[in-house]
Amino acid sequence: MIVIKKESPFKIVFVCLGNICRSPTAEGIFQHLVNERGLQSYFYIDSAGTSAYHIGEPANSKSRQTAKERGIELKSRARRFEGEDLGEFDMIIAMDHENLENIKAFDKSGSFEDKIFMLRAYDPSPGDGEVPDPYYGGMEGFQNVFDIVKRSCENLLDELEGKIEN
Repeated sequence: MIVIKKESPFKIVFVCLGNICRSPTAEGIFQHLVNERGLQSYFYIDSAGTSAYHIGEPANSKSRQTAKERGIELKSRARRFEGEDLGEFDMIIAMDHENLENIKAFDKSGSFEDKIFMLRAYDPSPGDGEVPDPYYGGMEGFQNVFDIVKRSCENLLDELEGKIEN
């Protein structure tokens, strides 16, 4: 059972492949929503990629532009998801099935499976359950991903906010 307390922030990591499009968008949106609700002291938010293609790079320029147009700044730098993240984070949220499987591959014992989720499990219109990779979809692809991620993050935060213990 999840209980969120101010003394020990609830740690969430959003995970995609390269950590330059979908997961930094989710991190930025979720952080923005947390800030809007004044819940910063209850959450630690991060993002990562299951590949090492873009380590140290900022979010994709189209992701940053789409977010900026909607009042959100994407500040993260790409990093790779590591096995230690399984124990470090309270909730690990994958953007698609491939990355879900990549995350689960780190969990050899299966002892962390109860903290690994798909983001679109929180989407009222989950489609195929995946946040699509916007990389080859032009600006429309990035805008679509932003919309999917925003509504999913809003529902996720609604659920988690109900677990805050004052």
